[in-house]
Amino acid sequence: MTNEELNATLAERRDTALAGGQGKAREKHIAANKLLVRDRLRLLLDDGFEFEDGLLAGTEQGLPADGIVTVVGKVGGRDVAVIANDMTVKAGTWGPQALLKFNRMQDLALEAGIPLIYLVDSAGARIDEQRSLFLGRNGWGNIWYNQVRISGRVPQICVLFGPSPAGAAYVPGLCDLVIMVDKQSSAYLGSPRMAKMTIFEDVTEEQMGGAKLHCMLSGLGDVLAKDDAEAIRNTRDYLSYMPMNWEETPPDCPAAPAEAAAAARIADLVPVQQNQPYDVHDLIDALVDVGSFYEVKALYAKEMTVGLARLGGQAVGLVANNSKHKGGVIFSDSSDKAARFIWMCNAYNIPLLFLQDVSGYMIGSAVEKSGIIRHGAKLLAAVCESTVPRICVLVRKAYGGGYLAMSGAPTHPDAMLALPTALPALVGPEAAVNAIHYNRIMELPENERDEFVRSKRDEYAQDIDVYKAAADTFAVEDVVQPTELRNDLINRFRVYRRRKAAVIPRRSAVHPV
Repeated sequence: MTNEELNATLAERRDTALAGGQGKAREKHIAANKLLVRDRLRLLLDDGFEFEDGLLAGTEQGLPADGIVTVVGKVGGRDVAVIANDMTVKAGTWGPQALLKFNRMQDLALEAGIPLIYLVDSAGARIDEQRSLFLGRNGWGNIWYNQVRISGRVPQICVLFGPSPAGAAYVPGLCDLVIMVDKQSSAYLGSPRMAKMTIFEDVTEEQMGGAKLHCMLSGLGDVLAKDDAEAIRNTRDYLSYMPMNWEETPPDCPAAPAEAAAAARIADLVPVQQNQPYDVHDLIDALVDVGSFYEVKALYAKEMTVGLARLGGQAVGLVANNSKHKGGVIFSDSSDKAARFIWMCNAYNIPLLFLQDVSGYMIGSAVEKSGIIRHGAKLLAAVCESTVPRICVLVRKAYGGGYLAMSGAPTHPDAMLALPTALPALVGPEAAVNAIHYNRIMELPENERDEFVRSKRDEYAQDIDVYKAAADTFAVEDVVQPTELRNDLINRFRVYRRRKAAVIPRRSAVHPV
């Protein structure tokens, strides 16, 4: 053959692979209002991709790229590695060549120190090819082995556009962030059909593992998007807060003011009455750069609010009690939610800001049966082992174990600050008076009890006054005017980020689960 003929053959093969699946599979995909895999890549990456590996894999079997596209491109001017299923090719399933491509791109991301993005839309592994896929060191389980090796070294983001069943469900399960598309994404260990056959449960795919279920109830999903395009925008936004890898720091952005309306009324945002609920999002908007708050798990365990934001252009991770939901009390789910977020921020050098307004952990036999101590210990562990700059602001209530779990002074934050509304105590005034003076209260005539309780409550309130914490014990570094808090935080984080973190010499902590 001549060079011209060889080049023509190559061009034809490449064009066939680039076209992806055809026929009914392609028509079904488009009819579901889903973007084709290469259209997703065009939206995700700045300007095409730098290079693609394994384009010609699977072409001898009539499977373009063997159903998986692996590329390196740029997001926000920085390199990223991408592994993307092509649902139009054998339902995006993993075959032998696809598995090799998958593992190679994982290796590349780790070796190059660049974020890894999984665009998942797959029916999982090919059962009819299990002999070459399942057993052995290079079987499909190697995907998760690699994910665990990569964890905390380069960011891993999963964008779930469609199904991810059975073992494939652990791809999102092992990522730092999972973005799901409403009424389109699903993840489950056993399909509805399998559940009906084996345990006689009759459920739909949405009921078994739909996007809303995972974003609201199970906690697998971090962000719920309305369509493919919104999911990709969320991916790009998230990456703007992330460093390339664990050895780098997050990129700074030009400083922006806080949201004007919230900032103007910050002095009145926090109710003086400790039991009056308010939405902590209003306080967050008054503190962070306008439009910069990227909330994680917004629909899950709403009593705890976590997310990324910017303060004077600096990336920070926010952990805040939200009294609008369940009084801001810490439950098992909210403890898990905060702990995982703290571990993620600590892994990638993102400073942490705690906004504390908590009466403690939830109590009662129901939560004890569900393991509140075990789950609550996760949050304590995450806070205590974090090495990034960490500031805690006492907004209102700061009681008991909740005070410690939300980065209280004994967990050694870089700074403990308080607003004038702060009330730090082992327990709240009502509970304290009842515990200390119960017998005396019972001995008093009923018409004298209210006045006695009121006087003792006032005495206790004086004992736990925030100014005493600042003046007598130096338990807080400063009591800050609400209008000055934003600038104080910006200046402190600017200084604290210069310190070198001390890493505890050990293999790993034995984490509570």
